[in-house]
Amino acid sequence: MLQEFASGFGTLVRGFGFWRSRSGVMWLGIVPAVLAWFVLLAALVGLGLALPGLLDWATPFADGWDPLWRNALRVSAGILVFAGAAVLAAVSFTALALVLGDPIYERIHLAVEEELGGELPESSGFWRTVVDALQLVGLGLLIALAAWIVGLIPVVGGVLGGVLGFVLTGRLLARELTSRPFEARGLPLETRRRLLARRPWRVLGFGVAVNLCFLVPLGAVAAMPAAIAGATVLARGLLDEDAAAGTATRSAG
Repeated sequence: MLQEFASGFGTLVRGFGFWRSRSGVMWLGIVPAVLAWFVLLAALVGLGLALPGLLDWATPFADGWDPLWRNALRVSAGILVFAGAAVLAAVSFTALALVLGDPIYERIHLAVEEELGGELPESSGFWRTVVDALQLVGLGLLIALAAWIVGLIPVVGGVLGGVLGFVLTGRLLARELTSRPFEARGLPLETRRRLLARRPWRVLGFGVAVNLCFLVPLGAVAAMPAAIAGATVLARGLLDEDAAAGTATRSAG
């Protein structure tokens, strides 16, 4: 389990390695990431500025409370709201960057496929990327809601909600980032799920590694091209293992 989880981290490291061999197209991948980062930063700053007023409006029943308890309630609620927004921001950043940079990230994906060898797959198409991005944001909303509900548990809720949101977001990011190499091969959703389920800890390790990079200031900008490259490496590894297992099964039969 731990070895597979570490292997997922190593897959992202391999993605960063393409900065050496494919630096030109990797630098291009920075551009949509920067645009998406500024959009999400503006949204989070706006939320932070509006949050005190929103909390006052949402908790009028606490106006007559002792100031200590009233402030404790509103600060706790603010932390939960902002934590949920941070979870959604990581997902929304990825979705927005993928849409804005679709042609560029397609080039990164194909460059990695070429370096790994084998027949180059077809493009998955821009509108497929848009649909996937909308689905990603929708699932991100559900994760943020789940983390917020868990966060309401007294004493341990804040920690549990944060961990749950972080892990689920990492898993979701890994699934979304690997969709391009899978869809380019025309694989149906059931097959993609089966492939990801073969190595769940490796997939989770990759997603958590990406999510950790997104927590670092400007880390998401630098990590996005590497995440695309690493996701292609991850998907190719799962496909190659599946093909080898199928060959072994046929040989045994």
